[in-house]
Amino acid sequence: MEALNLPSFEHKITKSGANYLIFDVIRRKNVVLTPEEWVRQHFVHYLINEFAYPKSLISIERGANYNTLQKRSDLCVYNQQGKPHLLVECKATHVPISQAVVKQVSVYNQTLRAPYLVITNGMQHFCWQVDFETRQFQPLQAIPPFTFE
Repeated sequence: MEALNLPSFEHKITKSGANYLIFDVIRRKNVVLTPEEWVRQHFVHYLINEFAYPKSLISIERGANYNTLQKRSDLCVYNQQGKPHLLVECKATHVPISQAVVKQVSVYNQTLRAPYLVITNGMQHFCWQVDFETRQFQPLQAIPPFTFE
């Protein structure tokens, strides 16, 4: 796997048949190592190690219904009250961060209503604060650190 624009972390990769697996500290199991999973695992460790997000408040591939469609978010971080706080969409490094990707994460967030959104492909990272009343996205220069409320 290629180097990302994220801090490295001590990962555990094993081989099972034709697949490589990486240990996921959130799901506490080995998962198939795809280019998107490589980005997701780096970002999980980035949130935990650099921004002090507790592992216990991070969910991976949480399902949500939007209209009649079942959608899954890559990462959702909750606050202490159990409400979505930060929604993260991860893409493989070769996938550009386009308007379509921004729309995808915005649609997911219609149901979840997280006040912060992040999109990353491991090389570029974009973060916004969402104002649901005005339906505006305010770009942020950095990911907000976790705070105990």
